[in-house]
Amino acid sequence: MRSAGFRFLTVGALTLLMFVPLFFAGIVVQDRKHYADSTRNEVGREWGGPQTVGGPILIVPVEGDIERKERIETVDRITGDTQYSLVTRRSRGPVDSLVLRPEVLSIDATTASQIRSRGIFQVPVYAAALDMDVTFDTSRLDDALAEGEVAQWDAAAIHVTLSNNAGLRGAAQISGPSGDLSFEPTSKGIAADLGDLRGRFDLSIQLDVNGTDRLMLTPVARDTTIRMTGDWPAPSFTGAFLPDAHDVTDEGFTAQWTIPHLARALPEVSRSTDLGAALGTSFVQVNDFYQKAWRTARYGILFIALTFLSVLLLERKDRPTHPVQYVLIGVAQCLFVLLMVAYAEQIGFAPAYALSAGATTGLITLFAWTGLKMGTRSFAVGGTLVALYGVLFLILRSADLALLAGATLAFLALTATVILTRNEDWYGPKRPRRSIWGRTAAPDPATPAP
Repeated sequence: MRSAGFRFLTVGALTLLMFVPLFFAGIVVQDRKHYADSTRNEVGREWGGPQTVGGPILIVPVEGDIERKERIETVDRITGDTQYSLVTRRSRGPVDSLVLRPEVLSIDATTASQIRSRGIFQVPVYAAALDMDVTFDTSRLDDALAEGEVAQWDAAAIHVTLSNNAGLRGAAQISGPSGDLSFEPTSKGIAADLGDLRGRFDLSIQLDVNGTDRLMLTPVARDTTIRMTGDWPAPSFTGAFLPDAHDVTDEGFTAQWTIPHLARALPEVSRSTDLGAALGTSFVQVNDFYQKAWRTARYGILFIALTFLSVLLLERKDRPTHPVQYVLIGVAQCLFVLLMVAYAEQIGFAPAYALSAGATTGLITLFAWTGLKMGTRSFAVGGTLVALYGVLFLILRSADLALLAGATLAFLALTATVILTRNEDWYGPKRPRRSIWGRTAAPDPATPAP
């Protein structure tokens, strides 16, 4: 019989060998996740995709002096040589437009979420209703005009940018001091001709937008207030600014931002349409079963090691477990990961986990009874597996406590091993030394007689 130390080292080597099937199980999980992500992206493109709503801003075309250089070719009458020279020509025409950002912007965004299915995959989407109240003051525009430039007030327009115009639903409405205006599509959103409207005035804008993954808004005004509400139970607030206040419940969320102009590195009047950084909410499925399955594969080596250790400590001394039998136990636990993913895609994570853990525990317990001939000790192996899969479930349910639970479990297992093996003779029983001629050598004088 091999020594206890040799058996422990063999089991350690077999545990490291289990990295191979766990690695391939992780690859399968990642492939399924990529397939699910591609399906979600496809549905997202059809529904509207991640939406970033920018603006509104006022764009006023400007006419001014344009200088352009022309290359003039002349021929010397005496020598006949061709000479070239640059000539500066001046003309009147359009120059960079003036961009005016609002004085005050208040946005009230209400989102309603739903789940769209494509095959076995589910995709969360949302429909957002945006109500914008905005105030402009054009008194600063004249100071931004260079000498000789003239603002074309009759061509002024209100612009609202969108990530994807296909997400617009219903009629986008805009109302001003003179009544309702009409939006028209542009290459980067929608625009409404404002006409020759100067001074301080208010506008009201209503948009209905479909999207997936996230809804982002840009605080473009001198003073911006954004309030967002929705029925999604697990929002993730993201972007350049976090909300000043928020409330998240199982029924939905409410969040509010107040952004002053000093927090943005953008002037009120410029020649650039850059809207700056955005803020908003991501509609994510936190800790979905693909993430849990991937983490299971990462923690799998720990649970295989603990299972091997349990079998090693409980096996019969006259019938040690063969390395092939350890491999069979390890492969069964690697298949647990694939079983969990396969069933989770059909019936959800919790039922799939219970079914896969129960099947794996039952198989290994039955194998310990019939294959390893462990008798009633098989129930101890089964109880250990129940405890391990119970702890793993808690780890997967709480990503924040995963490291704490895993490290504590490993330490407790090591402590139990140290206690149970404190009297183990790791080198095995003493054997008589033999000479090179095959005869029993004289005992070592330093070794006391038995």
